[in-house]
Amino acid sequence: MKIVRAQNGVIFIKSKLIPCTHGFATRVGGVSRAKHTASLNLAFGRGNDEATVLRNLKLFGEAAGFDPCRVISLRQVHSPNILAVSAADRGLGYYTPSDLCCDGYVTADPQVTLGIKTADCVPILLCALDNSGRPAVAAALHAGWRGTLTGIAANGVNAMVSLGARPGQIFAAIGPAIGQCCFEIDTGLRDEFFTALGAEICSRCFRPSETNPGKWYADLKGLNAHLLISCGIPPGNIDISNSCTCCNPALFYSHRRDREMRGTMLSVINLTA
Repeated sequence: MKIVRAQNGVIFIKSKLIPCTHGFATRVGGVSRAKHTASLNLAFGRGNDEATVLRNLKLFGEAAGFDPCRVISLRQVHSPNILAVSAADRGLGYYTPSDLCCDGYVTADPQVTLGIKTADCVPILLCALDNSGRPAVAAALHAGWRGTLTGIAANGVNAMVSLGARPGQIFAAIGPAIGQCCFEIDTGLRDEFFTALGAEICSRCFRPSETNPGKWYADLKGLNAHLLISCGIPPGNIDISNSCTCCNPALFYSHRRDREMRGTMLSVINLTA
């Protein structure tokens, strides 16, 4: 993945594998002035007024090449649920209030941009090509530990397949998230992962703490990569960010590091090439 420094000051991250408009926002380049949300906070309810958040969304759109008014990004509840959306859903969550909740989206409509909000959880962007090699189906997934545990990655791939995508032609970008270096969990939660996802996947993605007995460090990005591979996506089609949001306060917001005193990042994908 590469870091992009746009002319308007926004810094975001792109994947070399995703052949359509997309981007993983950092916290840099916005107009939020509160210390904990400085400066590209992209979520309501974090201490900035609505106008500030929408201005930040516009700046991110200018930098990454998408229309902010076409973004759908609803309230997230750490579910494994996927919502199929179209142009009729543009603006939901930002410009149009909605009571809906969702942690994943899929679309075959280039008129809508999918948006996932994170501050340590794993953002996953996927694009499937048609027989002519053009972007045809996109998905965006919010995979925190709960979503990872309950299989949102597999649900997202299955939703893409239902719209005509072939797993072998899906390309995935797993964006900046809390790394194994910082995501410590207890043995009970580790055992839940082994039960739900199987030892073949999990044995590669957990290591014991050297200083805290009964604690383990989990690789959420690695878990989701293995889940995508198990759905038929070739390993070479998966791009994984090596950035840990918790380790880098200058570039990323982090819930584990800062708890409620933090902003929120946005990851987007649109089928426009």
